[in-house]
Amino acid sequence: MYDFIDTYGMMFLVGSWPGGPIGGFAGTLILAALSLAAAFPIALLIGTGRTCEIKIIRALSTIWVYVFRSIPLIMIIFWAYFLLPTIMETEIPPFWTAVSAIVIYESAFLAEIIRGGLQALPAGQVEAARAMGLGYFQTLFSIQIPQALTNMIPSLLNQFVSTIKATSIVYIIGVNEAAFSAQQINSIELTGTLRTYLVLALFYFLICALLSRLAKVLESHLNARRLGAAT
Repeated sequence: MYDFIDTYGMMFLVGSWPGGPIGGFAGTLILAALSLAAAFPIALLIGTGRTCEIKIIRALSTIWVYVFRSIPLIMIIFWAYFLLPTIMETEIPPFWTAVSAIVIYESAFLAEIIRGGLQALPAGQVEAARAMGLGYFQTLFSIQIPQALTNMIPSLLNQFVSTIKATSIVYIIGVNEAAFSAQQINSIELTGTLRTYLVLALFYFLICALLSRLAKVLESHLNARRLGAAT
């Protein structure tokens, strides 16, 4: 096992880079981080829309969340893979196809995190803001969202962990990431498939366990700060 990791460890980490495109777990982290960053503004609109006083906005936001949380990511990837080139009338690289699919998928989950963060704030703050003459959007962007974002950090980090694991499926459209690197290594080795995917699972476990631990530490810190402020 040691010799195997020594031989293929860098391929698991960065794929064929620098001789080729970056891949492996570096590609996985880039894909997950970029997708979540792009999904967040969309999720912010949908999440706030879920708490909006205007019924049509609330209804449309709810439909978005329920539809895309109910559809498997692999279906959205296939839709993006076949529909985007037709819509854009040009070939779309697999990486950006995967980003587009994950953005749509993750926006629904992030929207629920944002909705929960907004609804967890004390109602008295909104009432006080309205009493001061602030409108709905002024209250939302000046008071509610800044506080909710701080409280949402652990949940957002946990969602990042889920996204890292979800990206493993995009190897089916040829995206250079960790699972794709494992497939390449397996093709080189021809034998020892179990060993290859055990090492892949180990890498996933280490990265996700580290990030999950970080999320717990942040959550404990935020809870301690809330208790300190309350006393």
